[in-house]
Amino acid sequence: MISKAAPENVDPRTGELLRLYVWVWLPGQTEPVPAGVLTRTDRILAGDPVITFTYGRTYLQRRGAISLFDAELPLTSGTFDPSRPGEVTGAFAGRSAFGRTLVSRPRQPLPLHGCVRDGGPDAWGRRVINLRRASDPNQYLSELTYLRESGSDRIGALDFQDSPQQYEPRGGSATLEQLLAAAERLDAGEPLPPDLLAAAGRGTSIGGARPKALLTDDSGRSLIAKFPSSTDIRPAVRAEAVSMLLAGHAGLDVARVEVRAVDKRDVLIVERFDRGRDGTRRALVSGLTILGEHEMGARHASYADLAESIRVGPWTEPGMTLQEMYRRLVFNVCAGNTDDHLRNHAAFWDGSHLTLTPAYDLEPVARRGREASHAIALTRDGRRDSRLRTALAAAAEFHLTQAAARDAIDDVVDAIRRHWDEACDQARLTEAERNGLWGREFLNAYIFEGYAASD
Repeated sequence: MISKAAPENVDPRTGELLRLYVWVWLPGQTEPVPAGVLTRTDRILAGDPVITFTYGRTYLQRRGAISLFDAELPLTSGTFDPSRPGEVTGAFAGRSAFGRTLVSRPRQPLPLHGCVRDGGPDAWGRRVINLRRASDPNQYLSELTYLRESGSDRIGALDFQDSPQQYEPRGGSATLEQLLAAAERLDAGEPLPPDLLAAAGRGTSIGGARPKALLTDDSGRSLIAKFPSSTDIRPAVRAEAVSMLLAGHAGLDVARVEVRAVDKRDVLIVERFDRGRDGTRRALVSGLTILGEHEMGARHASYADLAESIRVGPWTEPGMTLQEMYRRLVFNVCAGNTDDHLRNHAAFWDGSHLTLTPAYDLEPVARRGREASHAIALTRDGRRDSRLRTALAAAAEFHLTQAAARDAIDDVVDAIRRHWDEACDQARLTEAERNGLWGREFLNAYIFEGYAASD
């Protein structure tokens, strides 16, 4: 069961949380420290209460303290209001608060700072919390409630607590079989028996819309388990596995995966890249947060914007990062991963620099026709058609010549062709499933329209 918040932390009129404390694992540390407080205001933005953030005085004085993200919450006193980006009230006069801009356009007003929201659950985790609270997968809860009632083993290096003094982790352990059973019941909207409640908690603090959960194996590896859904009309788990495996063959830095059979169901196991086996955690921010976009406005963003942030922002090895990001763009076209929205791009944050995380969620999207479009545009002028000629048109944004871009495109296409059978074997795809994916999601004829391979 989920513990109740203290009465003084609950609005008597609405029953909503008033505040929540942010704890953070600093780089190289194995225990979290309190960083600051989230406070709900009476103002509403995009249907949600605006939630401010203030660093704790002790944290500001702590040796080795880092900002949660300079572009949003630089390490300074005062209160940060996400609906007024670039402003801080109550800071020391004359002190420069905000670091280097990451894109040419201004950051969008938000109800909750993006770097904080990145630590919260998305569609699946919220569905789990809703069902655990009131057996209603579609009820509305406040952002503070979702942060508080999700598990502590969340993506990144943040957690959220009722107290600034005492840290109490949430979430228990579970076997893979229990996780699968809990996910299947939740996916079907069924109530959970007591023995599966702990397992359900392992799926509350992770992003994405599909059934999934967090676990640790016997060797100490932190993993994500992604499960089949009752609504699947195709082998989604195995299709994502083959895509991730092919991405590695195509030269991308990608999270390691494997397919396991659990109770006669396929489960995709993804090794986490935000955890060290020594108990350390790595902070990260999503592409949505990097670009300062609102969830609903992200459709106006592009790979060109991501490239700009790499060119002008505090990124490590920007030249190599641009090449890696371009190769991911190309691979997504070739693999039919058109759901490449900004939450499916992320970077580690160490307090001063961004470093691209390994690629993840490279899932081919079922094709409903000949043409396909990406969740974000490929080019500066808004072209999002899933074709290699459009990828080629974006090359200059990544500081690539046309010849270098063609080499990258042809290399990715060739790698997919050469390693298809090997990757399909590893992903446990049947012959019929391979035939259903090849030429449809993978290397669909549409992507080659208007593009001629280089000699």
